[in-house]
Amino acid sequence: MNYLILGLTRGSMYALIALGYTLVYGVLQLINFAHSEVFMSGAFGSYAIVHLLVGDGKATPSWAVPLVLLAGMVSGALLAAVIAWALERVAYRPLRKRGAPKLAFLISAIGASFFLSQLFGKLFGRLTSNSFPEFFDQNAVIFKPFGAEVRVLQIVIVASAVAMMIFLDRLVTLTKLGRSIRAISEDAPTAALMGIDIDKTISRTFVIGGLLGGAAGFLFGLNFSFGNTMGFIPGVKAFAAAVLGGIGNIRGAMIGGLLLGIVENLVPVVNIDTKWTDVVAFVVLVLVLMFRPTGILGERLGRAA
Repeated sequence: MNYLILGLTRGSMYALIALGYTLVYGVLQLINFAHSEVFMSGAFGSYAIVHLLVGDGKATPSWAVPLVLLAGMVSGALLAAVIAWALERVAYRPLRKRGAPKLAFLISAIGASFFLSQLFGKLFGRLTSNSFPEFFDQNAVIFKPFGAEVRVLQIVIVASAVAMMIFLDRLVTLTKLGRSIRAISEDAPTAALMGIDIDKTISRTFVIGGLLGGAAGFLFGLNFSFGNTMGFIPGVKAFAAAVLGGIGNIRGAMIGGLLLGIVENLVPVVNIDTKWTDVVAFVVLVLVLMFRPTGILGERLGRAA
């Protein structure tokens, strides 16, 4: 049960990152390989604000902890959203306007990824062991279901991730923006003929993915040490989670992220060395795709904008 709780915690973060991949794929039929650095920027943006608010964290009163958590999440999400918006304007839109081949989008995204990684390394240092101030007792045990220990930080991560995933699902299902995103995902040329502003909707889709990725960066930074190269491994796993659930399918990305996190953390249960954790996770992905190539909930296919 302890491993299952740890898996849900990590899977929640994978799911938030995977949503950024799947949203962009839904409207462009392209993978935004710079999204891992959008996720990374969220950790540093929230780190700067949290450090400014609480210093070393030792004198933080208990009543201020929820406010600091909210400030950290919002600041990380906003910075990542700005960077995601800039990526769309600089690395994607000019190529889309010129009808560039998909390989050009891939090269542009990889270049943007390297640029952002090195930029944040220059601004914040190239350490990989940065950590947030301990402004609350992260390891305090809240309750013990079936003998497992559920800690404060795990509650914060899972509750925040679930709330954001439900909000995104309702946004895409019920709002005008959500209908625009779904229309472009299904058939972009027809959506344009129906009066939907393609450029504006795509830009807003990048911003939504950035918000979720930045929030995931803050949650990841609370749980682990982080640095300017932190985005690669979680980014690859989140991409795998998006494919596992069904690339382009929002609920599929959520399920894929949670499932991948659980599988990773159940490895020690079956007496496999934890060094094989990453291998086992991707073996599960391969097996699922062998028997269901479109992922668990199926791939959403349409014509790219």
